[in-house]
This record gives sequence, structure tokens and C-alpha cells, in this order.
Amino acid sequence: MNWNNTIIDNLQWSDTISNLERKEHVAQKIAARMKDNEVIGVGSGSTVYVAVCAMAKRIKEENLHVEVIPASLELSMTCQQLGLTQTTLWCRKPDWCFDGADEVDPNRSLIKGRGGAMFKEKLLMSCSRESYIIVDESKFVDRLGSKFPVPVEVFPGALLYAEEQLKQLGAREVILRMAKGKDGPILTENGNFILDAWFDHIGLDMEKNIKSITGVIESGLFMGFDIEILTV
Repeated sequence: MNWNNTIIDNLQWSDTISNLERKEHVAQKIAARMKDNEVIGVGSGSTVYVAVCAMAKRIKEENLHVEVIPASLELSMTCQQLGLTQTTLWCRKPDWCFDGADEVDPNRSLIKGRGGAMFKEKLLMSCSRESYIIVDESKFVDRLGSKFPVPVEVFPGALLYAEEQLKQLGAREVILRMAKGKDGPILTENGNFILDAWFDHIGLDMEKNIKSITGVIESGLFMGFDIEILTV
């Protein structure tokens, strides 16, 4: 029996998509990269949304069998709307994945997580043989943390302890990220809080040090991954 509703069918992207024309150009490259019978990890954000739309078009036109593993509920609903076949990490391992980023430094280290999905995004990247990061020129920085804080997903009960420990690691400011469409803080898809930690210096061991804090689920630092940068 099917649901008698229209929410998924009428789903629209929640915000204006900047640089749409250039993102559509790179989206075509992502769609052209697909091969029949592949499993693809799909990140989150507007750039990924545009690429998923291009993927769905090619899959339909060429009758390809491709399975996707989305990193967020929002992209999962989009994949459902577009008729893409979804699977999970319990069933399949991604052949490759793609995502956006908030900052990229000269060593191809990243800050991600403005959408709050960094845990699943990092998990997909860790599981994939190849990873592609789609960014525009504004995302390139000489130093990580220049424009954005490091998002840190924290178990709610560990909130104040995590704040204390992040400051001991050198964070000059730690802010609980508040929601815009609801009262109170943002909740991740895992039911946790997000702390945005501003650092003036992010060393090579910072990702490991943040992750070692009891109560921290994941951070938005992506360091040491073998990734290919695609510029829009």
C-alpha cells in the first residue's frame, strides 16, 4: 500500500542555490563519472543536491543501475523524490563518494559540517575508494579556520565538558549552534548538539585530539584523506 501524500513529491531545496550555473557544470562531470552497478556515497548541501539531480537524469535516460548512500535525511528525501535507489553501509560499500566543503587548505585538508552531517559524511569518505570534493574559489584558504569554525558534534550530556576540553586545545571561542526554524539548539540526525569552535591555529593532530574528547561524536575536520578537488 502506498502513502496518500505529496510531501516528498513536492519537496524543494530549502535555500537559494548560489553559483547554480557553475555547479550544474560540475554536476554533469559527476553524473558522467557514474558506471553501471556502482554504489555512490552522496554528501549533503546544495552542490550535492545539484549533482544528484544530474545523476538521476542520466540514470533514467540510460537505464543504469546505480545505488546511492546519502549522508543526510534531506538528501535521502531528494533521492526518494528523484527515484534513485538507496542502500546502506550495512548492505553495500561505496565505490566512490562526493561532497562539498566549507574550507580547503593547500594540503587538501577540509572543514565541513555547516549542514551538521559531518559524521555520516566522514564515514562515507572513510569507506570509499575515491572521494571528490566540489567547491568554488571562495572555499580555498591558506589556513584552516580562517573563515569558519570547526563544527563538533557532541553528546548532549557532555556539552560543558566538551566546551572545557576544546578550550584547553586552544579554541578561543566555543558556541552552541542554535536553530533558525525552531527554538533551542540544532539537533543532528544522531540527536546530538553541535559546538562551533574557533581556532587560531589548527595543527596536524587537532582532528585526533578533538575526537579523543569523551562525548565528542565527530568533528568537521577532514585531514589526511586522499581526495580530488573539483572546482566550480
